This record gives sequence, C-alpha cells and structure tokens, in this order.
Amino acid sequence: MHHVVAKLDALDPEAGAAIRVISRFDELVEGHAGLGPILCAVATLSGSPARLIDERFAVALRADLDGRVERDGGPVDPRWIGAPLVPGGRPALWLERVGRHSLIEAMVLDRAAFAAREVLHRTRDATGRSAGPFSDDPAAVEVLLDGAASESDRLHAARLLHLPEQGGLRAVASADSARRIVAATKGDGDRTARARRWEGLGRTGIGPAVPLLDLPRSWDRARTALRYAAEGTDEDPGPGVVLYDELGTLALLADALDPASPPDDVRALEKAARSGPWVLGTLVEFTSHTSLRLAAAALYVHHSTLKGRITLIEQDLGFPVCDPQGRLRVQLALAARRLLLHPAVPSAGGRAARSGWGTPPRGESG
Repeated sequence: MHHVVAKLDALDPEAGAAIRVISRFDELVEGHAGLGPILCAVATLSGSPARLIDERFAVALRADLDGRVERDGGPVDPRWIGAPLVPGGRPALWLERVGRHSLIEAMVLDRAAFAAREVLHRTRDATGRSAGPFSDDPAAVEVLLDGAASESDRLHAARLLHLPEQGGLRAVASADSARRIVAATKGDGDRTARARRWEGLGRTGIGPAVPLLDLPRSWDRARTALRYAAEGTDEDPGPGVVLYDELGTLALLADALDPASPPDDVRALEKAARSGPWVLGTLVEFTSHTSLRLAAAALYVHHSTLKGRITLIEQDLGFPVCDPQGRLRVQLALAARRLLLHPAVPSAGGRAARSGWGTPPRGESG
C-alpha cells in the first residue's frame, strides 16, 4: 500500500492523499478504535483542530494538532466546517476552520463519520441492542472508563467486554496510551510478579481495585500511577510498573507540584545528575534498599564503590543522604522529578508528549 501511495503521490498528489485517508480510517475501524483516536485522525489528516459533539450520547470531544483529546463542551462556531454522523442529520463533526472544505477534508469527515457512527452504535446503549461478540474492544473500554458516560452505556460496554458485574477490577494505563481493564487478584501486590506480567509494555500505571461502575475512578488513579512509572534509563531510572495503592500519601504530590517552579531539591538533583549517568540510578537503588550492601548488589558494584559515589553525590546535592531525613528528601525529589518528566494528559485520550524537562546531555548547558 505504501508503494502504491508513493506512486500516486508522484502522479496525482490529491489521489495519494485520498488513499491515505481511506487507509487510515479502515485501520481504525478494523482495530475497533474508540472516538479519541478517530478524532485525532481527523485533526491530523485535515490539519485543523476537530470536534465531535453528539448530544444523543452526551459526547463532546476536541482533538488538537498535537494528538491531545479532551472533553470540550464549549460553543461551536456555526461557520466552521461541519458534517453529520448520519445522512440528513445535524452536524456533529467539526473542523475549527471557517470557509469551504477541500475534497480531502470532505473525505476525512465522511470516513470519520462512518467510523464514529460504528463506535457509537456498538458501544452506547441508546438503541437497546444486545451486546456484540467483541471481548477485546478498545472503544468499549473507552466508554467503560469514561465517567461522563451514562451508567447504562457503561454496563452495555461491560457486556461487550464480557466483564462480570461482581468482583474487583483494575484500570491499567500505559505509556502507549492504551487502556486496559484487568481482574484484581491477591498477587497484585507482588512487585516481581507484577513486573513480569507487564514486561514489554513499557511504563505502566495500575489503578485500585474497584467495582465495575467505579472503573472511571480506577482509571484516573491509574493515570496518576503512570506518571510515577520510570522508563528504566539512566535519565529516568526506577520501577516501570507502579500500583496506585502503593503510592499512599505520595500520590498527593501529583496535584500539588507546580511544573513552572520545581522544588529546590529537584534542582539540586538535576545538578548532581550532570556529574555522570550513574547518579540517578545510584540514588534510586540507595533509597530503595535497607542497607548499603543490598543497594550495591542491585547496582552490581562493591559496597565501598557505592559509598564513594554517595560521598560525591552528597557534595553536589548540598545535603546528606544517609540519614532518614536525607533519604526522604531524595525519595521525594526523585518522585517530583518523575512527575515533571511525565506530565498529566487529558483523561479523554491522546498521547502524552514528553515534557522535555530533565537533565540535558552532558556537555550541554543546563
């Protein structure tokens, strides 16, 4: 297909663009994508922020050009380019642009209307239809985790996913923007088993166990836990899978931190990190273990080597880290730094953009 599109672009750029539009929405429909990814595709392919507003299902979403999707109930300018979801219906899809639509924009809106209509009819309970056969349906997951969706819509989505109405469930957020729902188990608190289960998924946040209709709350907590999950690199060391239940009071920091004014200890941490790629990982392991020897074993260095590293780090930080107060300061600074690296994204969907905050490569000015 890519080869065909390349040839069409050379012969007729507009025809090549049309094929890309058709191909993109076919992929979304075949993958049972939710409304968020569909609206993102509209914005990306049209080059204009897009809205989806359907009062029948209490849907009001906006996608910007960076791929962020959020709920937006603001007024629609009737001069914008609009299209109905059903022939002869009221406009529900909008491009935030005044003027006449191009051929490609008309095709984008037409294909998006078809895709969105399929999602709404499959996952929303307005028609009273019975559940379909989909047991792994991203669009149904999207509805079930949406606190603004009606209870009947969420129960309908749960039936599509074959989820039990009794028993605990957890929402799971990952760095690839995927949404998952899993059954709560007694082994969820086992960090080793947890890391093994989600290995290969990248940064992952797991929400608390809740009843079916409380899944939106678990999803909000899962997204908070995701911000505390690390990439496992020298620049962002630490656990890649974080259970919200284990954050405790530390979870409050996510809402209290001001990205425009990082705490002094975080700034000190950034300064120390410029001394070498080993600094942040050393501090993570040192503050995660009960003894110097255990931390050294985790870092695969001799305990005397670790002791020397800690001495150097303390000089850069400007405060001791071996006493309880110092260890706590480092733990809080590491957590705050991770929150700055991984800012919050709107709950309605979209991909998180990396903040750009953090230690610049050595050799660059800070």
